Amino acid sequence: MPDLDIDVLVSEVGPRDGLQSIARAMPTDVKHRWIVALAQAGLREIEVGSFVSPRLLPQMADAGQVVREARKIAGLTVLALAPNLKGAERGIAAGVHKLSFPVSASRQHSVSNIRMTPEQAIEQVRQTCALCAAIPSGLRPSVEAGISTAFGCSMEGAVSEDWVMKMAADLVSAGAGSVGLSDTAGCANPVQVKRMFARLQREIGNHAGAAHFHNTRGQGLANVVAALEAGVTTFDASQGGLGGCPCAPGATGNIVTEDLVFLLESMGLRTGIDLDRLIAAREIILEGLPGEPLYGNVPNAGLPKGFRYASPGRNG
Repeated sequence: MPDLDIDVLVSEVGPRDGLQSIARAMPTDVKHRWIVALAQAGLREIEVGSFVSPRLLPQMADAGQVVREARKIAGLTVLALAPNLKGAERGIAAGVHKLSFPVSASRQHSVSNIRMTPEQAIEQVRQTCALCAAIPSGLRPSVEAGISTAFGCSMEGAVSEDWVMKMAADLVSAGAGSVGLSDTAGCANPVQVKRMFARLQREIGNHAGAAHFHNTRGQGLANVVAALEAGVTTFDASQGGLGGCPCAPGATGNIVTEDLVFLLESMGLRTGIDLDRLIAAREIILEGLPGEPLYGNVPNAGLPKGFRYASPGRNG
């Protein structure tokens, strides 16, 4: 759940989901400055990297260093992805606050993405939760899971909603603190999103977690509104719309953080994020990745005249 002074938690995934899909690597010092700028804009949770094989994703080879540096930022929840127990061990050693596991509902995507079946991936979550349970509570990271391809797969097509819900229940039984749904291939529509998140809450109660949408077919923000109507209060987004999944052919970037924040604040939902400072942070991306395409309607058009934040203290 979000903090008491905000209504919706925006979890920034650009430094992980965004950068993993770009062939060139952002220099580590630029990553540090970008994460600091995001936090100064008001982002409270940032997925700063991924503990995967540096051979497979050299863009994430500095994940441990990035986590350790991000831990110095007061008030920031430092999140990192781990596909397996080995990655989780590296994340724990670096000092992450949260570990995120991608567990795909599509068998083809799961094997392609993490070289495991969905059942094997759930077992990795179970082993990681057991490992974390042995860590003193003050040092113990939380474990969350995101069910990838929950709304459809570019390899397999339609995915059974019953299967997605069974996976969610199995992940909670394995020890995951929260389980979210991810539209990895950009297949979801608002009716489906509202139905599935409402069902997720019925099936696993307060373990129901974040919504993770890609904007592949232009449905991203419409799906956000549908998820809000179903009671979702945490949304992943990527600055500049960076991202995509190398194992989901045709998938484009995540929903744009800047556009998401504007949507939420204009609807009267407090995010605690300053859009001017957030938009300014885009320049740091271009320092580290010159010429990289960045997306977003709000950064291009600017804030409308008379725009007022829902968050108190943001309106000067």
